[in-house]
Amino acid sequence: MKKILFAGAEAMPFAATGGLGDVLGSLPAALAATGDADVRVVLPLYEAVSGEWRKKMKEEAVFFVKLAWREQYCGVYSLAYNGVTYYFIDNEYYFKRPSLYGHFDDGERYAFFSMAVMEMMTRLDYFPDVLHAHDWQAALTVVYLNCLYRHRRGYGDIRTVFTIHNIEYQGKYDFSILGDVFALGENEHSLMEYGGCINLMKAAVECADRVSTVSPRYAEEIRTAEYAHGLESCLCRNAHKLSGILNGIDYEYYNAKTDRAIASRFTVRSLGSKVGNKLALQRETGLPEREDVPMLSVISRLASHKGLDLIRECIYDIVARNDVQLVILGKGEAHYEQFFLDLQAAFPDKVRALITYDRDLSKRIYAATDIFLMPSRSEPCGLSQMIASRYGAIPVVRETGGLFDSIKPYYEEKNKIYGNGFTFSGYTADELCERTLAAIDLWNQPEKRKALVTKIMKTDFSWNNSALSYLSLYEGL
Repeated sequence: MKKILFAGAEAMPFAATGGLGDVLGSLPAALAATGDADVRVVLPLYEAVSGEWRKKMKEEAVFFVKLAWREQYCGVYSLAYNGVTYYFIDNEYYFKRPSLYGHFDDGERYAFFSMAVMEMMTRLDYFPDVLHAHDWQAALTVVYLNCLYRHRRGYGDIRTVFTIHNIEYQGKYDFSILGDVFALGENEHSLMEYGGCINLMKAAVECADRVSTVSPRYAEEIRTAEYAHGLESCLCRNAHKLSGILNGIDYEYYNAKTDRAIASRFTVRSLGSKVGNKLALQRETGLPEREDVPMLSVISRLASHKGLDLIRECIYDIVARNDVQLVILGKGEAHYEQFFLDLQAAFPDKVRALITYDRDLSKRIYAATDIFLMPSRSEPCGLSQMIASRYGAIPVVRETGGLFDSIKPYYEEKNKIYGNGFTFSGYTADELCERTLAAIDLWNQPEKRKALVTKIMKTDFSWNNSALSYLSLYEGL
């Protein structure tokens, strides 16, 4: 049985801000469920980890971690959850803070975390067969293993996988802190250097035995200048070890049949009950209660790369000229927040702009939604289109990254339905508008709507296939 250790900055349900947390909260459990792997996860013990979880933890070790000139306390606590052992790295100076990220010393915080992961192995006498590190925050685990620990007892046979969840965030720092913060020397200068600065993601790509990303299409895209945010030459040079495996979603957490967060539970065999969620959301938000109007939604960080510029160009006309309702949930760039608030003011009986983020509210919106808009400029994998599908919404997406891999264009041929959504390839508002209107037209045809929604809800976005792909990747090491 392979011993797999995941190292990452967040994991559901302990502390999470986005897709990485969803992955580290569900992929390890899916791997463990195969019976072919002993799976463990290590992450920081943030202030956000609740007291209820802390009560269930067991102290495994206490020691000091040397990082350059510092010697810092480190506690390791463990907790078993969903067949997976989770380790938590405790240091209140670094991790007892009101938010996970965005601090002036994030580089030092995650260097400490990475060094603590290395030291933890010796203290627990636990050496994995595969160290699987995720994103720049855990990139130094791979670097430290190769540069500082490989010659030590127990570390020599560890193989490494580094997963890029979003290449936009690479961990870039000035070279003045190479030794002082990252505890590396001139021998590592060329390894760490990219574009004139320290680049932690680049160094992990160079050191790792395999590099994966979160969809096959994104693995192709990030080898081009358009998507790589400057890292394309490094990834082309390491293309032989690069692959893409599509993320899944947690089928227990996102389950319209059992979800206590939604008003009316339903299945693919009881689609008629889905409308109860729309009526409940209309009541909750003050929209007119109507079963016969298609509800469109956007659940997203309000940022340009999410396609919000395209939505801004065309959504006024869509709302003005069609009998629809629109619900927006998210926070982000101020000009987008204001645009949607102004749209709500212009169409008070059609639009609700909810400038916040609430996980239970998002599930109520997914369950109420008829047509889900996700026209991203770039999308490494995307989970929202999968969640929306799970709750019976028709996705309208741009063909990029994981959106291309997960949503295929709807068409009919010889009375048979193909595809599971509406897609477009160019990054234009006209294409988004045309596909959205096509989805609205189909929604207004009840028989076709039911057939397509049934097919959408039957699409398998669980972790089952992805877990097998990861096991194959580990076996290849």
